Amino acid sequence: MTTKYKIVLVRHGESEWNKLNLFCGWHDAPLSQTGIAEAHDAGKLLKEKGYTFDVAYTSVLKRAVKTLNIIQEELDLDWIPVHRHYRLNERMYGGLTGLNKAETAKLHGEDKVKIWRRSYAIPPPDVDLDSSEYPGNDRRYKMVDKSLIPRAECLKDTVERVLPYWFDAIVPSILSGQRVIVSAHGNSLRGLVKYLDKIPDDEIVGLNIPTGLPLVYELDEDLKPVKHYYLASEEEVAARVAKVVAQGKSK
Repeated sequence: MTTKYKIVLVRHGESEWNKLNLFCGWHDAPLSQTGIAEAHDAGKLLKEKGYTFDVAYTSVLKRAVKTLNIIQEELDLDWIPVHRHYRLNERMYGGLTGLNKAETAKLHGEDKVKIWRRSYAIPPPDVDLDSSEYPGNDRRYKMVDKSLIPRAECLKDTVERVLPYWFDAIVPSILSGQRVIVSAHGNSLRGLVKYLDKIPDDEIVGLNIPTGLPLVYELDEDLKPVKHYYLASEEEVAARVAKVVAQGKSK
C-alpha cells in the first residue's frame, strides 16, 4: 500500500481530574499545569517535524479544545477552521463520574473497574437524570436529540457515536486533500483507532492512548492504514501509557 493521506490524532493533555484520578467522561474538567505543558510540547514537536494543518476537529469539552488551541498557537495556525462536536466527546462514565478510580477499584475490585473502564460492551451504571453530571441538563447539548444523550456508555456505544462524525465530517476533509488534526479523548480516539486498525473487541481492552502525544496515521487512497506511529520515543510513549494504566489500580 502507498501512503496518500496523513491524519494526526492527539489525546488532550492531562486534565485536573486526570491528576486527581477521577472518572471524568463528559464532565468539563480543565487542563492541569502538566496538561498545558503537554499541549505546548505536542505543538512544538509537530512544528519541529514539519507538520501543518488546514482544518481541525475537536469535542465540546475544554480539555480537548484548549489542547488544540495551544497546538494551533505553537504552529501559528490560530486561523484555521475548527469544528467542535459532541460526537468526539469522551466516553460517558455515567454514575462513576467524579468517583476516584483507585478508591472505586478498592471497593469493587480492579477487575471490575477494568471492565467498566476498558471493556467493549459493558457500560458502567447510569447517571441519575437529575444529576448535574447528566449531559441533558447542560445547555451545550440543548440542540441534541434527547435520545442521543447518554446516561452511560461502554466503548461500543462510543464507537457508534464517533464513527458517523468520522464518515460525515472528517473523511470528506481528508479526501479533499486537507491536512487534518483531531484533538479528542482517550476513548473517542480508542474507538476510532479500533475502527481504523480493525482491532477485535477482546483486544481493545489492552489499548491505552497517552495524553498529549501526537499519533500519526498514514492512509492509502481508500483510507486504510498503511502505518501509524507516535511522534515520541518508545520510552516516552511507554511512560505515558503506564501512567494511564495505573489510574485503574487500587493503591
